Amino acid sequence: MSHALIIEDEFLLAFTVEEALGQLGYASFEIATTMAEAVAAAEKRCPDLIVADHRIMDGTGTEAVMTICSEQVIPVVFVTGSEPEVRERLPDAFVVPKPMALPEFEAAVKAARERPFTLTGGDGEARSPLR
Repeated sequence: MSHALIIEDEFLLAFTVEEALGQLGYASFEIATTMAEAVAAAEKRCPDLIVADHRIMDGTGTEAVMTICSEQVIPVVFVTGSEPEVRERLPDAFVVPKPMALPEFEAAVKAARERPFTLTGGDGEARSPLR
C-alpha cells in the first residue's frame, strides 16, 4: 500500500492531488497545511511520496521537505506557482507549475519515483538527483 504526504494549504488543490495519486495507485494520504504538520505526519508514517507546494501557511514546503528528507530518501514532486524559489534551493527538483496539468503531474510522479530526493554531502546543501 503506497502512502503519500501532500503538503498544501489550498484544500481544493490538495484534494485534486489526492485524487490524481489515487488514480496512480496510492492508497492512503495525509494532508499537511503547515511545516510542523508535515514533519509530524512524516515522523508518524514515512511517506512513499511527498507532493509539496512551496508557499504554505507557516513557511515553505521546500523547508519541510528538506527536514523530512534529511534522514531518508523519498520521492518528491513540487506543485507550485513558485518554481523559481524552489529551484533556488533545489535546482534539480521535479516541479509541476500551478495550475496543475494531470499528464505533467503523472510524468513528474513517475520520474520522482525513479530518482527520489536526497540530501547529500557534508555541506548541508540539498541535492536531488539529476534528471
